[in-house]
Amino acid sequence: MKKVFYAIAIAASIFTGCSSDDDDPIVKQPVEGEISGELATSKVFAYGNYTLKGMVKIKSGVTITFEKGSTITADKTNGEAGLIVLLGGKLIAEGTADEPIVFTEKSKVAGSWAGIIMYGDAPIVNSATAPAPQSAKSEDGLDLPYGGSNEQHNGGSLKYVRVEYAGQVITSNKKEHNGFSFYSVGAGTTLENLVSYKGNDDGFEFYGGTVSGKNLISYGNSDDSFDWQDGWKGQNNSNWFAYQTVKANYGMEIEAKGVNNAFGPKVTNITLKRAAGTVTEDQSEIQLDAIQFKAQGNGDYSNIIIDGYASQTTPTAFNGGAVQIKDVATYDNQVVGGKIKLTNVKVTNTPNLFITGATGFTVSAASFPGTNWGPTTTATGAALTGGKWATVDGVNLLANL
Repeated sequence: MKKVFYAIAIAASIFTGCSSDDDDPIVKQPVEGEISGELATSKVFAYGNYTLKGMVKIKSGVTITFEKGSTITADKTNGEAGLIVLLGGKLIAEGTADEPIVFTEKSKVAGSWAGIIMYGDAPIVNSATAPAPQSAKSEDGLDLPYGGSNEQHNGGSLKYVRVEYAGQVITSNKKEHNGFSFYSVGAGTTLENLVSYKGNDDGFEFYGGTVSGKNLISYGNSDDSFDWQDGWKGQNNSNWFAYQTVKANYGMEIEAKGVNNAFGPKVTNITLKRAAGTVTEDQSEIQLDAIQFKAQGNGDYSNIIIDGYASQTTPTAFNGGAVQIKDVATYDNQVVGGKIKLTNVKVTNTPNLFITGATGFTVSAASFPGTNWGPTTTATGAALTGGKWATVDGVNLLANL
């Protein structure tokens, strides 16, 4: 009988060992591939490592999906490269906090590629006299029209996506790119947990439209961290973090093409930080303030932390400040007119609350009607949760938050 029990014990041990082996996790291997040309058929790119070659365009009616954890790498030695979502196309790139989707460039040099560009037909405003809907031509060298009347335009869903080393500038204001460029993108598009890392132009730029962005990080970009024009009016923006270092301009540059409009975007929970020693990119004008309003830019901003926008002594002496109003029209119509609201604002390591960018007016707390200017010591700014999506080469991008 003892031999029987011993045999059973041996068999059980063998069975248990086999079960343990069967339960070992299967490691999914990334596929390899190249993405180029016009994408005219909907496709899912499986988890993998892809080379992006040329200015790849997602055509109207086409949905392109990238699985979580994928890496898409451009190579500047192959020429200009970028991923463009044309009007009517959709990009679905939904990573996770620990399996982000990363768009990068082989050399890891800022300004090496064009980043992600998306087109929609949501409204823009670039003329006070032109009838609605209005349109304009893009400044990315593609010279494509943007603008329309579709406030709910849907260009897809970007979640936990990081763009690195973009912001390629070929001709200023005529052929330049950002980390993320959104032309007339509508409110049906999802933008959440996005990082623009060490680009050579703006981190995020909105050219009109109604889309909103949540949990956005603009880190180490050489121009503005967040920039918009053409009457962008996203209403559900929250948790924006800008960290500027080495060379940079404004934390947020806000304009509306000179149109005295009755609307503006709404952004809550903002942290704008500038590292010591950071200098403005363009030495011909003041561009080192946390927030600049110009050309009738306006909006509602709350729970803001501004830190480190100090005066610059070299190579050109400029005064640093929290808020710059560039021109008289913006001062008269947007500040005094009550269309700029900055509430629950905490300012540290910044010598001037306000900078006046032209002659003929002086900005002060008294310039803002009612409670439109609200300084505080208790603002909390952006609230973001870390993970691989916010980590580059072992550096936690949220360490300075």
